[in-house]
Amino acid sequence: MKMLKTILILHAIFLMSYTGFSQQQTFDIVSYTPPKNWAENQGGGNISYSRIDGASWAQIAIYQHRNSEGNIQTDFDKEWSELIASGKTISSPEKTKPQTSKGWTVMSGSGVWQYNGANVASILTVYSNNSVCVSVLCNTTAQPYLKDYQSLIASLDIDTNGVSDASGSVTASTGNNNAIVGIWANNLLETSGYSNGYPQYTAGYFRKEYTFKSDGTYLFFHKTWSAYSKPILYIYETGNWSVSGNKLTISPTKGRSEEWSKAASNRNNEWGTLIKSKDAKLEKITYTFEIKTYSGSQSTALLLTSDKPTERDGTSNNNSGLQTNSYAWRKEALIDFPPGFKINAVNQSSLPSSKPQQVKSGIK
Repeated sequence: MKMLKTILILHAIFLMSYTGFSQQQTFDIVSYTPPKNWAENQGGGNISYSRIDGASWAQIAIYQHRNSEGNIQTDFDKEWSELIASGKTISSPEKTKPQTSKGWTVMSGSGVWQYNGANVASILTVYSNNSVCVSVLCNTTAQPYLKDYQSLIASLDIDTNGVSDASGSVTASTGNNNAIVGIWANNLLETSGYSNGYPQYTAGYFRKEYTFKSDGTYLFFHKTWSAYSKPILYIYETGNWSVSGNKLTISPTKGRSEEWSKAASNRNNEWGTLIKSKDAKLEKITYTFEIKTYSGSQSTALLLTSDKPTERDGTSNNNSGLQTNSYAWRKEALIDFPPGFKINAVNQSSLPSSKPQQVKSGIK
């Protein structure tokens, strides 16, 4: 019970501190500051962050807004039942008293359940204005992670101007050069299976990222940090891109494929040393592209479709036999650089000829 009481004390602190702090990221109608050094994943009507440190772990998820039942008590009970209680044995939630700020009523509750013999605390915070509601959930096995949850909640701001009557509608555009410019990333978190319908995340992830520049050049990065693989796999590439109608042509000029050892700490955001490096396979290809904006989540995706797979994008499952990869638009880069990696803003098409014994890496 000590952990649960501590959680409720934290609720009392951060619910009263709810303000519109400066934001770094937006999902659906929510703006917030994401936790640092947590793995991000988006899909299934939510954006989530996870972190694993040995036997301790935590998950934080922000869910797409829903229609309100008309009051905060009913909204909270429904969200608790659907997001937490379904499929598991969990204690009845100990709730905070509803508080009102900036037209929103906020209510929070906590419960404890067991997974693999360890106590897991689930903390749910629900915001409702009696028209729509937004839920933020944290599952954790250790109290230190609650500070990150508290910080995210304290930074949260909700904009109802982003609410669309056609919550799941999609708008699409093609043939627009300016629409391509920017950072597009694909982020897949590694799982070891499911329990009670919930994915069980390892510390691993598979990330791919394009940066399309307005001068017609691009950068591509691919990083794999798998809990089941000893080395970190890292690919970077540069070249030129062009658009004609709904066709996007990628013309690589240089690239490297590297393997790095993992850090002694085994943290998924730290690097060891360069093991080996070789020239990457340069594959010129023309994609059929489409840019979709989903009004419900206010997210934008770049869909790249081709009739053959590439080492750059990998393969995708598609019953038509076509290869389609989806990349989400981002304000800032997702993939971190290894030690010694540098990008020269003047000449981004120059890549080093790394040797396996060298630790230096990157675009110079």
